[in-house]
Amino acid sequence: MPTAPSDPTIQVKGMTINPYPVYRRLRAEAPVMFAPALNRTLITKAADTRAIKDNPALFSSNDPTTPMERAFEAHTLMCKDGDAHLSERNAMMPTFAPKFIKNHWLPMYDKLADEYLDRLPKGEVIDLFPTLAGPIAAKILGEMMGIPNATDEELQRWSQALIDGAGNFGYFDEPFARAAQANIEINDCIRSNEDRLHADPDPSALSMMINVEEPIEYSQIIANIKIAIGGGINEPRDALLTILYGLLTNPDQLEHIRETENWELAFQEGVRWVAPIQVSGRVAKDDTMIQGIDIPKGTIVMVCQASANHDEDVFQDGHKYNVFRKSAPHQSFGSGPHHCMGMHIARLTVAGILLPKMFERFPNMRLDDPAAVNWRGFGFRGPINLPIRLD
Repeated sequence: MPTAPSDPTIQVKGMTINPYPVYRRLRAEAPVMFAPALNRTLITKAADTRAIKDNPALFSSNDPTTPMERAFEAHTLMCKDGDAHLSERNAMMPTFAPKFIKNHWLPMYDKLADEYLDRLPKGEVIDLFPTLAGPIAAKILGEMMGIPNATDEELQRWSQALIDGAGNFGYFDEPFARAAQANIEINDCIRSNEDRLHADPDPSALSMMINVEEPIEYSQIIANIKIAIGGGINEPRDALLTILYGLLTNPDQLEHIRETENWELAFQEGVRWVAPIQVSGRVAKDDTMIQGIDIPKGTIVMVCQASANHDEDVFQDGHKYNVFRKSAPHQSFGSGPHHCMGMHIARLTVAGILLPKMFERFPNMRLDDPAAVNWRGFGFRGPINLPIRLD
């Protein structure tokens, strides 16, 4: 049977600038494609990406070549299967329990939203990336992880260093150097909170993990916090900015959302349109086939959920932000055992609290120059600026 064709034109730099034209071409011409520059086989059709993630018996998350392990200085739960993955995931899950979300985290976020919105000057053009989206995502993440003494600036810098390292498929030195420095600072910050949380436990992840009767290994406690720092800031940050861009460049859709108060719909369409986490790695545990292409045992496949979310078989004009589209499930939060544990808190905070508050305070906010917005990222993607006039 045929092996995957190879495309040397697929390069990290180009995919970081804009991967979507490549995905569109691959879905149409070669939905299973080996990219030598990535040393991975890209899977771009929605049915195939979901089938891979839903079949951990055949596709392992333990990618031996992932840059994530070097970036996080740990073999994280993101790269584990079965009981090892489940035990570490379960160690953090109490923090995300519905009772704590409802009674602790959402009231805290509601107050934080008012506090951070109070800082924004009305009647001026403000870049919401550094002034709102990044800082508030960092603040609630620090509280939830049990490291409230970390500043917004530190958490954002650590997060960016970790995700740049984890997405460093070109294995360049500079991203790994920044990740190494971030690891030193994160380790120190975690240790500085342990005595406090032993004496006065709270619902934070660090507290939950160090106070249980049979805790997981200490190295994995630290690794779990780092995973949350890496993904738990950029996802709600990029989702918020993407949704605002989508709504402000489509006034009819914004009017509909405001009239119906269906901010959940705006949220789901935003994370479908530009998935904050764009790709995931898996390794074939046995010989198999995808789209008539041989996938030998040991093949590293890159599951491109960003492409799946634009698949023409599922979404009409998937490259457009459109809250009026026919509902269909997207894959931005994953599926199978590795589905995102923070998806509910992200949805409830961004869609349930922050978006309605923003449009209540600034009902006439506008994006005067959509072309001035820059988008970046291959593994993780979103706007890196969003200059909004707050009226």
